[in-house]
Amino acid sequence: MLQRFYDILYEFREYVIFSAFMVVSIVLMAFNDNPQIKQIRTVSTVIFGGLQEQLSFIPTYFGLKAENELLHHINIELADEAQRLREAKLENLRLRQLLGLKSEPPSPLIAAHIVNKNLTLLRNTITLNVGSDDSVHQFMPVVSDGGLVGIVTGVTRHYSVVNILLNTEFRASGKIQRSRVDGIVMWDGKVLGLKNVPKMRDVKVGDVVSTSEYSNSFPPDIRIGLVSEVREQPSSLFKIVTIEPGVDFVKLETVFVMTSSQEKERAELEQRIVPRIGK
Repeated sequence: MLQRFYDILYEFREYVIFSAFMVVSIVLMAFNDNPQIKQIRTVSTVIFGGLQEQLSFIPTYFGLKAENELLHHINIELADEAQRLREAKLENLRLRQLLGLKSEPPSPLIAAHIVNKNLTLLRNTITLNVGSDDSVHQFMPVVSDGGLVGIVTGVTRHYSVVNILLNTEFRASGKIQRSRVDGIVMWDGKVLGLKNVPKMRDVKVGDVVSTSEYSNSFPPDIRIGLVSEVREQPSSLFKIVTIEPGVDFVKLETVFVMTSSQEKERAELEQRIVPRIGK
């Protein structure tokens, strides 16, 4: 191995000697304090700095090219996903027509501003600047761009009070959007949770929680929040499922009142039949 290395050095001895002299010359120039040598070093530094600045676009160009290719790839994936969602929506509509299922019409919304907040109590509420003169009535759901806010509990002509999610009296029938697991959304004074979820049910951190079809007061599929924690209770048949609300109640300023919730005929039927079954 060494003999081969010596043979290579001998074959290229002129280049090796030249390179050695160049290195020695550069070292001597670097440590020489002669004014002329200093001037040469200064000029060389300026020249190399200028070249480096002029050529700095090369790595930037390749970096932008790679980033552009990545964004193009992501754009193709998003376009493909959007197309699949459109196809799924059309297929859902076709299946509904074949099965004769009713489509739920969107509820009309009334915009309202919050004029007062009580967020330091167990029964937290907000006050809105709309009332019965604006077609707002008790038990109407209230939402925002972040999801479910609460439910109207008191109304005058020009104002209404809303029990928000973070109210110990608030209850809503909720579900895990991914696995369709049902439960009761309620606040215990400390955390918002999905109660009555059996241990064997599929619930994971990050799952979206929304209102379910079984609610008496809320239309289905209103976003409530995300599952932030799932714990087992050794002495219970149910999981502890904690929800992070989608609404930031501290920063909340504008909401929307949903003017229609449950059908009146359904509500009257359930109020008339359910007590008899309980007996």
